[in-house]
Amino acid sequence: MADTEFNARGVRIERFLRSVTRAGQVSIKDGRLQLLTSYGREIDSAPVQSVRASKPWFVDGDQAMATLNGTRYRLTLGQHDAAKPSGSGAASRFLDAVRSARGHVRKG
Repeated sequence: MADTEFNARGVRIERFLRSVTRAGQVSIKDGRLQLLTSYGREIDSAPVQSVRASKPWFVDGDQAMATLNGTRYRLTLGQHDAAKPSGSGAASRFLDAVRSARGHVRKG
């Protein structure tokens, strides 16, 4: 599975209410979720099988929560895409991609 299953740029990534990057990248490729800075430096990564991802009920924006290696991140997706209005569904596409990638990872 060499194709990228999900890729989003311009993502605000926060950890413990502190901004890690305002224009990062979230990528799911080969059964692995990666969080990258705008310069391509890895913030964190983990196999999709061990990632917990959800949509927070307490926000209106296009946000998702992801827990990688025990660290919780808040991802604000689609904030820099002027062609798409806020709440365009990037968080839903991210969550769908995580679920889909879990189903495609071969066991054993």
